[in-house]
Amino acid sequence: MANRIYLCLAHMSEAGWEKRYIQEAFDTNWVVPLGPNVDAFEEELRQYVGHTVDGLDDNSREIVALSSGTAAVHLGLLACGVGPGDEVLVQSFTFCASTHPIKYLGATPVMIDSEPETWNMDPALLEQAIQERIAITGRKPKAIVPVYLYGMPAKIDEIMSIAERYDIPVVEDAAEGFGSRYKGRVVGTFGRYGVLSFNGNKMITTSGGGALVCPDKKSRDRVMWFATQAREAYPYYHHEAVGYNYRMSNICAGIGRGQMKIVHEHIAHHRRIAETYKKAFANVDGITFHDELEGMESNFWLCTILLDQQLRVKGEENAYRQPVCGAVGGAAGLVHSGGPVHTDCEPNRNVEAMRLALDKADIESRPLWKPMHKQPVYRDVPAYVNGVSENLFHQGLCLPSGPMVSDADLKYIIDNILENIE
Repeated sequence: MANRIYLCLAHMSEAGWEKRYIQEAFDTNWVVPLGPNVDAFEEELRQYVGHTVDGLDDNSREIVALSSGTAAVHLGLLACGVGPGDEVLVQSFTFCASTHPIKYLGATPVMIDSEPETWNMDPALLEQAIQERIAITGRKPKAIVPVYLYGMPAKIDEIMSIAERYDIPVVEDAAEGFGSRYKGRVVGTFGRYGVLSFNGNKMITTSGGGALVCPDKKSRDRVMWFATQAREAYPYYHHEAVGYNYRMSNICAGIGRGQMKIVHEHIAHHRRIAETYKKAFANVDGITFHDELEGMESNFWLCTILLDQQLRVKGEENAYRQPVCGAVGGAAGLVHSGGPVHTDCEPNRNVEAMRLALDKADIESRPLWKPMHKQPVYRDVPAYVNGVSENLFHQGLCLPSGPMVSDADLKYIIDNILENIE
């Protein structure tokens, strides 16, 4: 292949709607963190998340467009009253953007492991954690943060049932799940708040950005207040609380508006890629494709496979020979490098060997998220674990899944994976 195949890159609409909306912003001098594109993007998102597959609309929810999905997690927790000394129950198998905002607020994350079917928050462990935290601290956890890992819907009915039983608000981290559905309903609309992300590698992009799905206008207005530096209604700047500079720019929102015109195409493309991988590996001993359950419709933001520990991959003897120079996954701004080759929790040698083989073939792949309860920064926080996420991390690999991946690319990727199995 002439060009490197990346995991998931944004794709602009063929009609160039993004450029039109951006140009309109320049022409009207709306180059600020508010404006017509922001208002229109929020309304389009509101319509989208309120629409179910059976044609019914629930447009009671409101949207605040923000600078990132991380900002949305932060403000969702803040809106739930999370503060210093509180505990928040959060899925351990996730990216750090789900957990770091808890620390921003001076609260303590309590890590909840996954169940093996969806790889998301285990409802049984969730309830156990609630009961034990109440017994230990004398207080209920302040919020619950389930995640839709790689776009896969969680067992949200069970999670919501437990949350309602103990009267604990849920902030759904649907950053990876934009457009995924559970029983016909868009994820991010079950809890009190829902988090969306439009980073450059997500289902749709605003280059960088996110949004918070709010239950009503009153909640939306309060989140908006926090997102715009908590300014009071005076003819001068007057602040009675600490706010944040989290509003999305009118330029970024213009990109988002163009992306909304092709979101259905993107999801359909990701699902076609998933079906191709699923069929390709169906009869390959030692490779398991992570598929959706009945009643769930994943966007398959990233397609993932598990390599059985007994599967032999060419070049395993070279795995972990030297430290990685740079960041796997193309992360920008990496300044800490040159650490030890091994950590106390890492993918199996065959997974690393496959990643290296694909990288040599100009195919980007990536290990699954390292569980947060195994991250050094969270070594001292409470964790309720069952071994599921660690086991998945040892075996899992993310494959190219984005809208720029062609049928020829897919064949090339699959052929390379199969050729590197001994």
